[in-house]
Amino acid sequence: MKRILVIDDAATVRLYHRSILEDAGYEVSEAVNGLEALEKALQTPFDLYVVDVNMPPWDGYGFLQRLRLAETTHAPAIMVSTEAAESDEALAYRAGSDAYLVKPVKPKMFLTKISLLLGETLV
Repeated sequence: MKRILVIDDAATVRLYHRSILEDAGYEVSEAVNGLEALEKALQTPFDLYVVDVNMPPWDGYGFLQRLRLAETTHAPAIMVSTEAAESDEALAYRAGSDAYLVKPVKPKMFLTKISLLLGETLV
């Protein structure tokens, strides 16, 4: 079973993403900020990361930059944010994101991106 870490400071968003992912058969863990997420990722790597942008003390960009420096193998990451400008998306890719979605995510699009990034066959 693929393991996904959902990183968001909003409990309702974490619950929404967890619900979609668990219903699709993924094992889900949560972190409330980039610092907690990096600690978890370094203890036990995940297959994919779902990352919010705006959260203290480390935002999503800071988390991804630190993760990419520390990783021995690359696990895909999807940046999910309320920020919808092209410049925000560009920042996400520069930080190490593999995909970018604007909140609120549509479950089908969310799961399609995840399946593609994990190399799974779409049904």
